Amino acid sequence: MPKAPPKKRNSDAKNSPYTPAKSTPSNAIFNMNKNIGQHILKNPGVAQAIVDKAGLTQSDIVLEVGPGSGNLTVLMLQKVKKVIAVELDPRMAAEVTKRVQGKPEQKKLEVIIGDVIKLDPLPFFTTCISNTPYQISSPLTFKLLALSPAPRTCILMFQREFATRLFAKPGDRLYSRLSVNAQFWARIDHIMKVGKNNFKPPPAVESSVVRIVPKVPRPSIRYEEWDGLLRIAFVRKNRTLRASFFGTTSVMDLLENNYRTWCAQNNVPVDDGPSEAMQVDEDGLNADEGLNDADDGLEWNGIMDVDDEMDDDADGNIPDFFKEEADLVEKHSNDRKSKRRRKGRVAELIREKVRIVLEDKTDLADKRARSCREEDFLKLLLFFNQEGIHFC
Repeated sequence: MPKAPPKKRNSDAKNSPYTPAKSTPSNAIFNMNKNIGQHILKNPGVAQAIVDKAGLTQSDIVLEVGPGSGNLTVLMLQKVKKVIAVELDPRMAAEVTKRVQGKPEQKKLEVIIGDVIKLDPLPFFTTCISNTPYQISSPLTFKLLALSPAPRTCILMFQREFATRLFAKPGDRLYSRLSVNAQFWARIDHIMKVGKNNFKPPPAVESSVVRIVPKVPRPSIRYEEWDGLLRIAFVRKNRTLRASFFGTTSVMDLLENNYRTWCAQNNVPVDDGPSEAMQVDEDGLNADEGLNDADDGLEWNGIMDVDDEMDDDADGNIPDFFKEEADLVEKHSNDRKSKRRRKGRVAELIREKVRIVLEDKTDLADKRARSCREEDFLKLLLFFNQEGIHFC
């Protein structure tokens, strides 16, 4: 007879009360919150390379955004005068504080618990180093570019695609408002690529480290004015500039309001009378009702065009659905007429000024934002300002 398989001597060991409990990982208390971009840089070699590339000195004050457990922080404290760490998670703030507790570096560390984007104003600093939470990459970059006086340098870790947008050139797929802004206000260098396995927990994408060095002297243009123009141009970067300006009513309303403000500040009289082209006739209809303005929007608004002959149905057997649609069409038409009547001479003047700049002075009306160079946007801003049109 075949022998029975021998029983394992320790088969019941897992149920034994003397079996030692499994050791708990030392960092089990920190369940990383991926919703706020918590991916801790665990590779000490990468951390040291980032600090070395910053060229830190003993007089530097460093702003660190998202210190995490402090792997970058402890390296910077050895080289600089002070580190200001802004951390959203109180647990991480306590962890980085504990790492220098009782050490000489403790006096050089200041921890601020909060959202760096909402922190206004930012404390003074000369250098910014950050393993940036990917969710705030864009607002943090714009916030740093808008600072005056600007920091000496910024060493920032970004998602690979976001970092590529910083270097994108006109015509590239990733060319955007961010590209123009970043390259206008600063010089940008790519430092290194960082694989996802260098983080804990690993993110879903690869990362890159970039160096942003603000230009000195700073361009003599208001940041809000420059960024306001780019916001309009890149709201749909594949549209022509003519469509970006004339195709959106809110843009023309904004420019009109800004023009009125500029006129008030410079004692320029404004004619608020109704436009001749928008006079109302005896029937209450606009003389140019049949014209297709660029800002009327030719897209379907969810309302069916109901045949007028249905209103004359002899039997009166018109479904309620079509009656409701007819009422909506009439209401929508009346709303558009009332908006037309509100247009005055100032609105027509703004439209003419925008046309002159786009078509006559710059010849950029049919060009798309994705293919415009920095010089093109500077030219636009110059001629718009000469016409009294501002963007902030």
